[in-house]
Amino acid sequence: MMLWLSNALDQWQLMHSLELLATLLALAYVILAMRQSLWCWPAALLSTILFTHIMWDSALLSDALLQLYYAAMALYGWWRWQQVKQHQGRNRVSEWPLRRHLQLIAVTGVIGLLLGYLMANYTHADFAYIDAQTTAFSVMATWLVARKLVSNWLYWVVIDAVSIYVYAQKHLYFLTLLFMLYTIIALAGYFIWRANYQQQPQLVAPGR
Repeated sequence: MMLWLSNALDQWQLMHSLELLATLLALAYVILAMRQSLWCWPAALLSTILFTHIMWDSALLSDALLQLYYAAMALYGWWRWQQVKQHQGRNRVSEWPLRRHLQLIAVTGVIGLLLGYLMANYTHADFAYIDAQTTAFSVMATWLVARKLVSNWLYWVVIDAVSIYVYAQKHLYFLTLLFMLYTIIALAGYFIWRANYQQQPQLVAPGR
């Protein structure tokens, strides 16, 4: 019995230590992204490696898959931001018209419903539909970050707010605190990027 309790305590300490480290790296990523620092992407890559293990162990399977996508996007984001810096300037950001955002929201919402159905009926995932929607929109919003689109931050405000509820229910306390901070940082990031956008020649982001 004592051996079991010792092993359980060791496992708990390991998981929460990994969660804390991943949380700090993720927080570093979003702050560096808000500042348009290229080094946000290495922080994101290290964080996603740790979070993949945490999400899988917590039966948040959509989130575990999302972390693998984040790892790939960290590599893409590093490359993309280097290109923007070389050809357009460090602080250049872009934006889309409202109609295009509405189309993107509709398509992403449908994908989230399909993913939720699969997770609810064919896996042991908790919060299958909510988790699937946050996953689908996080995939889309991360791509918008890599494309340096101003309104990516507004998507993150909603995603982060919903994620607070999910992680609190799963007793992932560091993640709950992290996403509370994320919500605040996302709001700040939007106003900072919008100010940069308004100070530069008005451009519409390319279609691809």
